[in-house]
Amino acid sequence: MGDFTEKSVVKSAVRRLTSPIADYTAFNALVQNILDTNPWGCTAYESGGVAKPAVEKSKESYAASIVYENAEAKTIGSIPVRGPTMAAVNTAVTQITGNATITTAMGTGVSASRDSSADTFSCSLKCHAANGELYTVLFKRDSITVSSYEADVIRTGLESWADSIAALA
Repeated sequence: MGDFTEKSVVKSAVRRLTSPIADYTAFNALVQNILDTNPWGCTAYESGGVAKPAVEKSKESYAASIVYENAEAKTIGSIPVRGPTMAAVNTAVTQITGNATITTAMGTGVSASRDSSADTFSCSLKCHAANGELYTVLFKRDSITVSSYEADVIRTGLESWADSIAALA
């Protein structure tokens, strides 16, 4: 009987940030800057006869939390909100926090507010390295993960770039 022979070694690496990215505005600016400037030297390519950019968003996720507090500032309830864009989440938060029926249902003297420190956001970027490899970089508020790469130069290049950005320390 034949043995399985390794064809490739696909790697993954995570960088935990010492402090979370401050807010969605900073997060969005970081991702947009990567899309605009291509700091990793990725190259455009063709897949199935379709031209693809060097770096492109492949998946996004955004979430917020609405908390309900009584007069003593004690949290008595919360509603999580998830959406495909931060604009969608913001709209939902505005609608929910402005809904008197929901707030009243939580109790007398209760107020609703957004806990921005609990906001989460993530964005996956599909990247095409100059050597032909496709890999993914996942940005979250508190970490960066590079995955599906083989050449260590991809990780070290990303690491050098991240070292040059204070928010990614």
